[in-house]
Order: sequence, then C-alpha cells, then structure tokens
Amino acid sequence: MAKAPTLAEKTKKAYDTMKGTYGYTNIMQAPKIEKVVVSVGTGKMSKQDKKKNEFVASRLAQIVGQKPVATRAKQAVASFKTREGDIIGQVATLRGKQMTAFLEKLLNVALPRAKDFRGISPRTVDGMGNCTIGIKEHTIFPEASDEDLRDVFGLAVTIVTNVKGQAEAREFLKIVGVPFRSVDEEKKVRARKKKEKKAPKPVAA
Repeated sequence: MAKAPTLAEKTKKAYDTMKGTYGYTNIMQAPKIEKVVVSVGTGKMSKQDKKKNEFVASRLAQIVGQKPVATRAKQAVASFKTREGDIIGQVATLRGKQMTAFLEKLLNVALPRAKDFRGISPRTVDGMGNCTIGIKEHTIFPEASDEDLRDVFGLAVTIVTNVKGQAEAREFLKIVGVPFRSVDEEKKVRARKKKEKKAPKPVAA
C-alpha cells in the first residue's frame, strides 16, 4: 500500500502546479501554511460549570499537542453576565511540527469521521487567504472519541497562509488536502439549509 504524501510534499506539489498560473519565479514565493489557530469559546459553559475551562483546556491540549492559552474578557458585558478578566475561551497557536501533525490528523482522520460530513464550504476562505473551519463536536478527534455527550464542545480551526487572494488560497489549500465541496454540492447544501430555515418550528404540546 502506497504511503500517503506528507504535508510538505503536498506543499511542494502546490508550488509546481500553481507557479505557471500565478507567476511564481522562485521557491520563496511558494504558497505555504504559516500557522494554525485552534480556539474554543467557553463563556456560557464556564458560567454553568466553573470546571469547564479546565476540562476544555485539558482536552484541547491532548488534541493539538500543546498547552492552550486562556482568553479573557477585555470588558464587562452585562447581558452575558461577564466581568472584565473572566476566562471566556481557550486558544492554541500551532507552528512547525505540531502544526503539521495536527493538520494531517484533522484532514486524514478527524474530518472524515464527522457525522454527515460533505466537505468544507469554499466560502470558509476569506479575502486574506485564510480558511476557518467550524467543528461542532471535538469528539471527531481520536483523543476524545469516547467522551461523554454532555462534555462535547465545538471549536474553530483557522489555517493561516501567506497567500493574499481568495481564489489562489482556495486552490492551494485544495492541493494540500482541504476537502472543499464541489460547486454543485455547495449549492445543494445551501439550498437545504435555506429550506430548513424556512420550515415551521414544531409547537410544544
């Protein structure tokens, strides 16, 4: 069985594939992933259970391979019952080997395990060339696959590239393995969401 190409090999392939279209003249201009930021918001959860931040920090550390940093409220928000300095989330910024290991796990193991996974929307790539993927359940990662349902939390993964254009970044990320939906599949998903939004909500008995 052939070994799957590494992220470094896919990045080299992206340069070779895209240099004619985008006019790269040397390897220093090659598109690359600079860092990956993984974040979890815990504001509501931590208000209900003070130990939630500790739990999320512990699980996130297992998933990404390094200790996350707590994010704190910069100002008080009365409507959310949040005071300045309260912990409202956890974030980990990955580079180098840890970034590569996490990305390969995300793309090759975790995302394919997500329930009803139909690919990533191309709209997740912004005009700055970065891609933010929302994950509803952290249990798609093998480190947390046996988690109790009441402890499940969502997270956001932002892949930061050195590319400064949406179309160019999308092409690069597709080559390195981000499973974007096709145009037809994207239309189907958006139509289904629109239909679900319009559907009347069930009336409680």
